[in-house]
Amino acid sequence: MKAFVFHGPGQSSWDEVPEPSVKDGADVIVRVDSVTICGTDLHILKGDLPEVVPGTVLGHEAVGEVVETGGDVRTVRPGDRVLVSCVSACGRCRFCREARYGQCLGGGGWVLGHTIDGTQAEYVRVPFADLSVHPLPGALDSQDAVLLADILPTAYEVGVLNGHVRPGDTVVVVGVGPIGLAAVATARLFAPGRVIAVDLAPSRLEVASRLGADAVANAAEDPGHLVEDLTGGLGADVAIEAVGLPETFELCTRVVRPGGHVANVGVHGKPAVLHLEDLWIRDVTITTGLVDTFSTPMLTDMTAARRLPTSSLVTHSFELDRMEEAYDVFSTAGSGALKVVLERPAA
Repeated sequence: MKAFVFHGPGQSSWDEVPEPSVKDGADVIVRVDSVTICGTDLHILKGDLPEVVPGTVLGHEAVGEVVETGGDVRTVRPGDRVLVSCVSACGRCRFCREARYGQCLGGGGWVLGHTIDGTQAEYVRVPFADLSVHPLPGALDSQDAVLLADILPTAYEVGVLNGHVRPGDTVVVVGVGPIGLAAVATARLFAPGRVIAVDLAPSRLEVASRLGADAVANAAEDPGHLVEDLTGGLGADVAIEAVGLPETFELCTRVVRPGGHVANVGVHGKPAVLHLEDLWIRDVTITTGLVDTFSTPMLTDMTAARRLPTSSLVTHSFELDRMEEAYDVFSTAGSGALKVVLERPAA
């Protein structure tokens, strides 16, 4: 089969590789029908995650059909259309029992495209299938469904829930790529007073406005002034960092009010300064996290019911064998790419 293989920082290709096989009774093999590229994949290609070894098939989001199951799998069977979650869960360890699946100690967590071969391939082996793949309703389009593998639960859990967004809050989302836009959309579920989107790209700020942002600010023009003006100098109740750069994290700590929350979602490849000389007296809560995906079933139901605006997030579609071209588009500044989806050609 063909798969997108990481060969080391700056090196990758669409290669012929062996098809995966069931290795454990809890495994399933999924034929990949729709897959997408994540900003984290770009971090891997830059060398920001050295634990990813050369030869790994990338990707941790997919929709497909189960073609084989291990003997212990109970929740799906061959022929089922499923969502492949970005997080796998053994279901038995201390953290899985607390629904903190991202911290799984039993061989799960974020493994696909990280420590084992991932989803950017024609077929993928998914471990711990009973908790790691989700049957999909027939009415849910694959391009919408694949957004439930990572960006929607990540934005909702690590951004909105960790940030403790409440009715009436001022929420600042710094960075409105796919994760930040999903944070704008899911923050609206809690009836905030206003959502302010911050980014360098006017096209992304335009999409943020369509998804419910009440105000937008160009990151190059000191968005702190806008936050001050809109909050009477108080600052934001919640600042969600969705980029992964030192300057965007530090911006979040500057615009948050005393007693507020900074929810870091971005993947950081460099150290960021924590200005405790300013923050120690301000009662600010800073959270980090890897998504646990406990919210995926609920978000799936809401997406199927058209309660979440997902269609604006997919800007480019390709056939699966155009993976290298899709990466070029997704990684090119100014391409206008938000979420890129690749699909198996129709038979």
